[in-house]
Amino acid sequence: MKTSTIKRMLAVGVTFFSLSALAEVKVIAHSSLKDEALSQDIVTKLFLGKQDKFPSGKRAVVIDQEPGEDIRDEFYIKVVKKNPAQLKSYWSRLIFTGQGLPPKRVLDDDEVLELIIDNPNLIGYVSGEADVSGVKVLFNMP
Repeated sequence: MKTSTIKRMLAVGVTFFSLSALAEVKVIAHSSLKDEALSQDIVTKLFLGKQDKFPSGKRAVVIDQEPGEDIRDEFYIKVVKKNPAQLKSYWSRLIFTGQGLPPKRVLDDDEVLELIIDNPNLIGYVSGEADVSGVKVLFNMP
């Protein structure tokens, strides 16, 4: 086999492995929220600042995780359909034009869970491995 063919096969294999290794993403909120589930469209609108209420009418405050966190990249790529560069450009444009500000950022899944348990208006996302007892899972993306 030619070296170039082997390299291509390895690249395809690594890409396949990377895609299959992506973690599950769960969008969560306070357990008292009346909404049972959210569509991907509603989640996207909330996290892009295009909507600030849950479908039930209750105010929704989005919390995000820090750039560079694997779960953050997975959430935005899988659910919102924006890669990190697109997301940065999106928020830069909104900030520059005075049309919006990005969500408050927290460090990790644990901090998202801690804040959501204490505040019934917050919505955030965590990895599939996070212990979500005590909160409500509104959306799940394998």
